[in-house]
Formats: sequence, structure tokens, C-alpha cells
Amino acid sequence: MIISLFGATSAPQENRPFLPITLARLGVFDLSISAMSDHLESLRLFIRVARRGSFSAVGREVGVPQSTVSRTIATLEREIRASLLVRTTRAVTLTDAGVDFLTRIEPILANLDEAEQAARHSGELRGTLRIGIGTSLAARIVIPHLKPFLDRHPALRVDLLLDDQKQDLVREGVDVAFRFGALADSSATARKLVSWPRALAAAPSYLRKAPPLNSPADLAAHAIIIGTQGVGEWTFRKGGTTASIRLEGRLRITVLQGAYLAAVEGMGIVLTTLPAFRREFESGTLEHVLPEWDLGSVDVHAVFTSGRAAKPSARAIVAYLADILPNA
Repeated sequence: MIISLFGATSAPQENRPFLPITLARLGVFDLSISAMSDHLESLRLFIRVARRGSFSAVGREVGVPQSTVSRTIATLEREIRASLLVRTTRAVTLTDAGVDFLTRIEPILANLDEAEQAARHSGELRGTLRIGIGTSLAARIVIPHLKPFLDRHPALRVDLLLDDQKQDLVREGVDVAFRFGALADSSATARKLVSWPRALAAAPSYLRKAPPLNSPADLAAHAIIIGTQGVGEWTFRKGGTTASIRLEGRLRITVLQGAYLAAVEGMGIVLTTLPAFRREFESGTLEHVLPEWDLGSVDVHAVFTSGRAAKPSARAIVAYLADILPNA
């Protein structure tokens, strides 16, 4: 006789509309759920290690010994029969298989977290939001305005990935990136947030010693600091007059924030967006060079990975910044 949730029966019936759930099978089901939960936690731990590049750092974050983190990842590797991480005394890096595994499982786990939130009918944002952003936009605009957003969503963790180069959104697990200028990446979807006017800036100490500067043509005699905008032709407009000039920078800096600091130190003239230097213009630390000439504008976009729905937290930060950036 089989003892089932539906009472006693002498034998399984061929035409029953359901299979009897025995107490033994319930035990197996419970064990399966437990194993599934453990496996999900192993995957989440792997994502943390992959992003931090350190077993010890992740151990401190989750409150377990480094050895426990290492053993958990080693067990995961045995289960899937693939080496995911390269371990050295200096760092932990991803193998090619690890990169592929990470890019596949991270959005899946994010979707699971969002499904749980939806099932609870909770508007609370949880999990980790990874934001790719340039150094200047982060330091001058976003970080000074970030605290109210974090206070509003205390269960959300935000990773700001500061990089003036364009990140590979999929490979680096970026949920949303903020980028300037034209977008050439056809594998992403974007939302335009604001258009900021370009401007030239220089320190008063530089301008006092530099040659006269009354028109764009005079820039040829000046020290130009080239930031992430690179070398190219700059076009100026005033009324019906258009002037284009190509300048070779004396100093090139790959991080835009560094180019700004060089300008403050009096090393030359830098091209920027007007909001980026608003405080310096107001304080007199920097002067707006050739302000009567229009240098055009640059668009700021929020960029999402194409092919998957944006995280609620990614949509939330974009909506939040969409209200802030036009008034920056």
C-alpha cells in the first residue's frame, strides 16, 4: 500500500488524473529545492568573484571565510566540468569559458530576482545595478546627485564603472551606460537624455601669458589639451560665419577628468561641455574661451544592451538622471 497525500490506495491506478505524491517523494522534492537554492547561491557567488577579482574581498562582503568562497567556486567548476577562473597570487581572472558563462548566467539571475520582486508586488529595487560612466560625468554630475537615489532604494547596490572608453556592455555585465556623442554601437538601444553645448576653457594664469585670443584662428598659437574627444577638426559658428580649424594637442590625456585638471593647472586650453565646468566658470578658476563662438553641442545617451529587457533599477536611474541632467 502506498501512503499518499490523498489517502490510502492499494496500488497505483493507470488512469488517475494525477500522480500520488508520497511522503518519500516529498522528501526528495524538498532536497531538490534545497539543492537548487544552493546552486543558485553558488552562481551568485561566482558572479561576485568574477566582478571583484578576489575571493577574500567577496568573503568579506558576504561574511564567510575566503576558503569557503574558493571551495564553493571549485565545486561549481566540477559540477559544470569547466574551469571558470584563473587563480594567481595577485588576482583572480576569468577564463574564456568563464567569460561566456558569466555573460549567460548574469541576466538569468537578474531576471529571477526581478520575478521575485514582481511576485511580491514590491516596488523595492534590489540586487546590483552596474553603471558604465565616464569619469567627468560621474565626478561632476552623477555622484553629487546620487545620494537621494541610494537613500530611496536602500536594498539596491550600485557599482559605478568609471571608464572614459566605451565598455563592452555584455562582456562587462553593464546594465546601463551613459555616453556622449554619436552612437555607433548597433548592438545596443539608447535613450537621449540631454544635449549639452561644447565650450573651451582655460585658467586665468595661462591666458595672462598666452598670445591674444580673439578668433578661432588664433588657437593655432596656443597649447591645446586633448582629452577623450581626440584630435579632429573643430567647427565654430558666429552669426553667419563658420570657421573650422584642426588642432594638434601638445598634451593628450586619455581620462577626461585629467584633462580638466591640466587646464586648471594652467597647461592650456581644453574642449569640454559647458555644464562640466560651470562651477569653475562661476568661481573664476577657469575662463570660458571664445564664448561668443558656438562650438555645437554633444548628446548624452543612456545605453542598454539590446536583446534583453532593461532592469527596473536601470530604468529607475535613467528616469532619475533624466530629470537632473538638463538642469546640471
